[in-house]
Amino acid sequence: MKCKHSIENRNGMNPQRRRAFTLVELLLVLVILGILAAIVVPKFGGRTEQAKRAAATSQIATFGTALDSFEVDNGFYPKGKDGLLALIQQPKDAQNWHGPYIKSDVIPLDPWQHPYVYECPGKHNPSSYDILSMGLDGRIGGDDDIANWQVKK
Repeated sequence: MKCKHSIENRNGMNPQRRRAFTLVELLLVLVILGILAAIVVPKFGGRTEQAKRAAATSQIATFGTALDSFEVDNGFYPKGKDGLLALIQQPKDAQNWHGPYIKSDVIPLDPWQHPYVYECPGKHNPSSYDILSMGLDGRIGGDDDIANWQVKK
């Protein structure tokens, strides 16, 4: 006569039965993830803004190089508020234009998706031009503005 033996582990449970996470275990994992996020997020939070400021500074320097090339070819910097457009489209008064001077079909926006402000002659650089990114707030003036007269050469 054969005996029927049930297969049970020491706890009296069938080992083939799946165990699910308990609510306490899930809450513990969520608390640990929350603590890790509270430690890590502030360390990297300011990096985005810092990267955007660096990108704006780099773009202003790129405009400066392109504008200097325009000036070498034509003997003057593009005039007016739409002067950056002269880097990709030949103005009527630029007879020796050898552009486009930047590798883009459009004038790029700053990292906060605002247009760069260009003035020629400049208020801060009367013999050349001023280029300004209005920064996060999108307004001229304030601590978040990035301008070519502020960039260290």
